[in-house]
Amino acid sequence: MSTPLHVPAPGGLLQIADPKAGRGRPVGIDLGTTNSLVAVVEDGRPRCLPADEDGALLLPSVVRYRAGEAPLVGRRAREAAHLAPADTLASVKRFMGKGGDDAETRRLSTYRFAGGDGRTVRFLAGGRSVTPVETSAEILRALKRRAEAALSQRIEKAVVTVPAYFDDAQRQATKDAGRLAGLEVLRLLNEPTAAALAYGLDKGSQGTFAVYDLGGGTFDVSILELVGGIFQVKATGGDSALGGDDFDRAIAQALLAEMGAPSPAPPELVHACLVEARRAKEALTAAASVEVRIAIGAHRFDRALTRDEMDRWIAPLVERTAGPCRRALQDAGLAPGQLDGVILVGGSTRVPAVRAFVRRLFEREPLHDIDPDQVVALGAAVQADLLAGEGRRDDVLLLDVLPLSLGLETMGGVVEKIIPRNSSIPTSATQVFTTFADGQPAMDVHVVQGERELVADCRSLAQFRLRGIPPLPAGHARIAVTFQVDADGILEVTAREQSTGIEQTIAVKPSHGLTDEEVERMLLESIAHADEDVRRRMLAEARVEATRLAAATETAVADDGDLLAPAERAAIEAALARLKSAADLEALRGATAEVDQATQDFAHRRMDRAIQRALAGRRVDEV
Repeated sequence: MSTPLHVPAPGGLLQIADPKAGRGRPVGIDLGTTNSLVAVVEDGRPRCLPADEDGALLLPSVVRYRAGEAPLVGRRAREAAHLAPADTLASVKRFMGKGGDDAETRRLSTYRFAGGDGRTVRFLAGGRSVTPVETSAEILRALKRRAEAALSQRIEKAVVTVPAYFDDAQRQATKDAGRLAGLEVLRLLNEPTAAALAYGLDKGSQGTFAVYDLGGGTFDVSILELVGGIFQVKATGGDSALGGDDFDRAIAQALLAEMGAPSPAPPELVHACLVEARRAKEALTAAASVEVRIAIGAHRFDRALTRDEMDRWIAPLVERTAGPCRRALQDAGLAPGQLDGVILVGGSTRVPAVRAFVRRLFEREPLHDIDPDQVVALGAAVQADLLAGEGRRDDVLLLDVLPLSLGLETMGGVVEKIIPRNSSIPTSATQVFTTFADGQPAMDVHVVQGERELVADCRSLAQFRLRGIPPLPAGHARIAVTFQVDADGILEVTAREQSTGIEQTIAVKPSHGLTDEEVERMLLESIAHADEDVRRRMLAEARVEATRLAAATETAVADDGDLLAPAERAAIEAALARLKSAADLEALRGATAEVDQATQDFAHRRMDRAIQRALAGRRVDEV
């Protein structure tokens, strides 16, 4: 039976672009929070290209803005950061697709934020206002120039990787950065998937693997099945605001507290502590202790920092990765012992405490024989080669998944899920809906994202109106709504009235991003409130049915009230009054049944009258 769509008040999620042929050699780019890389396939093998003027493969994702001069990108920008920390932007990936009032803007940092409408983060740096998209474009532009110099040819196309848990706004912001840098983004590839692609092709791996990706600013976990050239993502999860930057902040905050720094601390002191915290963290991956020295103005601090101390400070952050991992395993229907391996990705997985945690969580020694800093870029290069039609491995099929369900609002504020989370993409689904009121000429299609049963608990993505519906009785119109999600995870919604062929299409365009807290909340609350949500949905549906029944009964009484005896009319009116005043599910169900019972004989007499009118003046052979 068709479901009546709600006609809501006027009301972003996913983005995508079809790969198109173009000039230039395709490359794979890992646009990282801390470091970025560019890679290419040569002779059937992926390799990272020098991204630094000194031949280093890693390009620090740091941009320094200087008044009247071109931005400085990479290692030189990072080394000069102490001269003007507020004009040096690092870790901007964490701000991609975020609004100006997002929690990320209130974390320990040296950033200065410009005012605005709250929908986009804006930094004040080098006497100008810049967005994370513009800063990321500078990093991509620098990678593009390095690749062109290394390959002695023009670069115009790239596959750019993103965290699997990046929402629609963050993905769109990444694509916008690529366009600003002069790159055609062939595809946005999830980082864990890129890593598995590199491992599968390079090592001939088969089986089911967990990819644990902890970078500088984001955390992802994906469960992938690698069989016969098919890389299928079974489940994914993560936290788009958790990574090595948070380790640095935890260490820096502990050091600031020890030295008795004022709150808020001067930007120069904050910067010095963050730099020393990062240096100590990296040194403690191999050493048991390291000397920490900070000398800024009147602040002098010198002490030995042990690995055990650091492990205690970052332990709550490492533990935060356990929840997404367990949920991903549950979504994939697997226990840790059923995995064939765990792949480590991201520079933060070099921290011994992280590796020990992964070993305990997944009950096995993780794989790290491909450099965790390079593996994502290598996988992106392979995918770029395949999308450009130049790869030799045309038997490879890559199936990614949606992190959250997509659906529509129906009458009563209920969500009708069209494509459930963890569905492989690209994908499409169609469902037929109908009208609620007689002669309804238009229908508002409200697209939502989330796991809860009611619209109020999900995120609104887009809304549009389908006009020109024929003036039919309620429930007779047929509107087919189709959701199409492409390989980048971008959504297109089409609504088509089947008798007239009238249709309306919208590509869902985000205006701002989901916070990591919102994404986690959507999944956690869908589990914690499952029983409550089902009951609330049943209540909403019962209210819709009660409204429909009351309206139909009142119309019938107005049209054929002469068929009713006074006692019958009084009984029907009393039943309708109880139906309209019913508040809970049981009362609604009882009152609905009472109205049905009270109107049964009346309905039979109305049917007899309708038949008599239809047969009046007609011969038997005509009937």
